[in-house]
Amino acid sequence: MAHDERPTLRFLGGTGTVTGSRFLLESNGARILIDCGLFQGYKQLRLRNRSPFPVPPSSIDAVVLTHAHLDHSGYLPALVRDGFSGPIICSAGTAALVGLLWPDSAHLLEEEARFAARKGYSKHESPAPLYRTADAESALESVSVRRFGDTIALPGRVEAELHHAGHILGAAHVRFRAGGRELHVSGDLGRADDALMIAPEPLAALPPAHALLVESTYGDRAHPVTDPAEELAPVLERVLGRGGVVMIPAFAVGRAQALLLHLSRLRRAGRIPAVPVYLNSPMAVDATALYRAHPDEHRVTGDDLADLYELATMVRTVDDSKLLNLRGGPMIIVAASGMLTGGRILHHLSAYGGDARNAIVLTGYQAGGTRGAALAGGADSQRIFGRQIPIAAEVVQLESMSAHADAEQILYWMRGAHVDRAYVVHGEPDAADVLRWRIERELGVRARVPEQGEQVEI
Repeated sequence: MAHDERPTLRFLGGTGTVTGSRFLLESNGARILIDCGLFQGYKQLRLRNRSPFPVPPSSIDAVVLTHAHLDHSGYLPALVRDGFSGPIICSAGTAALVGLLWPDSAHLLEEEARFAARKGYSKHESPAPLYRTADAESALESVSVRRFGDTIALPGRVEAELHHAGHILGAAHVRFRAGGRELHVSGDLGRADDALMIAPEPLAALPPAHALLVESTYGDRAHPVTDPAEELAPVLERVLGRGGVVMIPAFAVGRAQALLLHLSRLRRAGRIPAVPVYLNSPMAVDATALYRAHPDEHRVTGDDLADLYELATMVRTVDDSKLLNLRGGPMIIVAASGMLTGGRILHHLSAYGGDARNAIVLTGYQAGGTRGAALAGGADSQRIFGRQIPIAAEVVQLESMSAHADAEQILYWMRGAHVDRAYVVHGEPDAADVLRWRIERELGVRARVPEQGEQVEI
């Protein structure tokens, strides 16, 4: 590739927060957007979703997605509605998952707007969703699947390659070549010791990079070396033994499937009683089928594979979901969303959260400003659907279930690679700064945390 003008990178999101990942690569007059996520958590972050996109969507030539989670992909229906008409490039697994996630997100946004209008708890006279189901369906028409390892030709004489990142089905870390420069984007990195997903391809296996965007969700900590099943077992034994309901908020993609794996192993070993287990999320049910269809991306085989997909009763309809709130314990309900920001888990929390026999088991990172973070911090009530709901149920936060690499694993992934400069993104300020310091001190790589809206040369 000829050496052209120096490409630039603009940080449109994912700085100072673990949500809203949006990075704009500009080269030879072309604009390539890397991820296009929703801002979640604190209200001042969520309000960014309602602001005009920082550049005209029609001026963007292509989008490359690292993976399907909404904090990386969930704004795309709005971007397409507002004028973006290029391809949305991703792996087959990511394409399959966004086919579930975007319509579901739109449905929840529409439902929330209708409920707010009906109950009158919105400040707006006519609350409108951020985008609608038709916008999500329109965005899906622009999805273009590429294989891992293939060279992808993009506008502006830019090339890209997808490499396995673990984390969730279809997740990639991505190498870009533009103007004779090499940019690498980690996306969300999985764990080498993940029970479900394969390990990320090491960065050192690729040529040197002039710039690296590296996530820092857990940049200031190490995951405990605990088997998640061992962490789950005593909670389940205790709560189910007293006839309680175990509510497990879980991301429908990745976390729900990992939980089913651990629950099935505990059941097979006789560690937990044979109480009913419900997967109450149509999207999680469909995502579980997709995981089954892509065995090359996960490491589950044999009895684990059979038990994983046979353990739970799959709940699809609203009526069946409502019946769970009348059933009582003992039982286990796995339902979205993982940070209690929406979904069916909120109805179960309303029904069972006030009873001390029950438990809420948080299974992953809880972003600041979410209900999950509030419960982890000891909140004794939560505002749900315009009402203040008392919380007397036991709240347990598991430390071993994260699908993200921790600081040690991020540094291990980087070790041996040649990188000129690292930009630490997708993390809360403390986590990002600690990882920045360790990258500089332990790897000898210049690193810093960029500012929202900042533009740099690669």
